[in-house]
Formats: sequence, C-alpha cells, structure tokens
Amino acid sequence: MMMLKKVAIATLVSSLCISSSLAEGAKFVPISKGVKSIEMNLNGEKFTLMRNQTQGNKITDLYVTTDRGAPQPMVLAPGVETVGELEFIELMKKAQTDKTIAVIDSRKPGWFARLRIPGAINVPYTNFDEKDTAIEMMEDEMGVVQKSDGTLDFSNAKTLALYCNGYWCGQTPGMVKNAKFALLKMGYPAEKIKYYRGGMQAWTSLGFTVVGDGK
Repeated sequence: MMMLKKVAIATLVSSLCISSSLAEGAKFVPISKGVKSIEMNLNGEKFTLMRNQTQGNKITDLYVTTDRGAPQPMVLAPGVETVGELEFIELMKKAQTDKTIAVIDSRKPGWFARLRIPGAINVPYTNFDEKDTAIEMMEDEMGVVQKSDGTLDFSNAKTLALYCNGYWCGQTPGMVKNAKFALLKMGYPAEKIKYYRGGMQAWTSLGFTVVGDGK
C-alpha cells in the first residue's frame, strides 16, 4: 500500500511539473518560436512589435465581416513576390537601416488613419490614376528618378513591401498593376515589389501591433 501511495504521489508531482512546464511555455503568444516582441524604429516611429498577449483577444470589428471584395490572386503578376507575416516583418526590420526598402500602406488616407501597421508610410493607390502624381510618388518615396528627357530611371528603385486591407482588397493590386499608371505599367521592376496579400485582415487576425483610432 505504501508503495502504491508513493507511485501515486510521484505521478501527481510529475503531472504538476508537466503542467507547470506547459504553462511556462504558454506565457506569451509568439511572433515566431521563442520570440515575443521586437523593438523597432521605422520611419521615425518607435514601437514594440508583438502579438496581443490578452487571452481570448478577438479581431477588431473593422475586419470581422467576410462579405467584402473578391479574393486577390496569390501571384499578383510575374516576378512580384507574395509574402506572409514573417517575411513582411523581416522587410520591416531591414527597412529600419536599409533605405533601399520602403514599407508602404497603399490604402486611402481614411483607412490609414483608422488602423495601420506601425512604421509604414501612406502612398494611396489613387495617386496612380494620373501620370504626374504617379511619377511624383515614385520619385518621393520609391527611389525612381525622372530624367531630363522625361524617361524614368529605375536603377535605384527601392524594394517595396506593400499591403492594403486583406486578401479581398484591390488597393495594392491597383497600385501594382491595375491603375492607369500602375507601377508595372510605368516600368517598375517586378522583382522589387513584395506583396503582403494578407494585409490588415491577416495582421489583425494574428493580433499584431497596430496604430490608429480603430473606428
């Protein structure tokens, strides 16, 4: 009987240790294995990038509905790379010191003000409906140079990490290929365009850090 009691106690202690170990491992919601947060300073904005640590946290009301738009293709255009959250975050990290990378929110200013990924700059896709504003945006934010003869020099064009509202949102596709003076139509190198297809829908569903009034 004494032996059975010892076995039972040992089993209970073992179970408690396992539970404690699991609890220790579940102390934070990770970005990737073992990574809780990343301190960042992007475009003059200092922030801690992490996932919401509140148990039971739910997606913002801005992105709970599912009756929006049409799903965008996984491959937006030949040569344009589609990236996920971890690849997008790597681009954000590099952009802190590498000025040849631009993290761009392609949505209209109203969306940008409501909720956005911190450190991104707003270049609304509507600027690419007109040639002059398209060139202005490429010169100001993307490293493109308009030569004296009017042609565009893309030799120092930046690598663009672009996002909009989500899988169904047509704003980044508009900037990249659908607008009258879209990037690809103007000659922007496809290999320098990175498309975060999940956008704000995916970003908020994972509880990543956002800024904005949320309304």
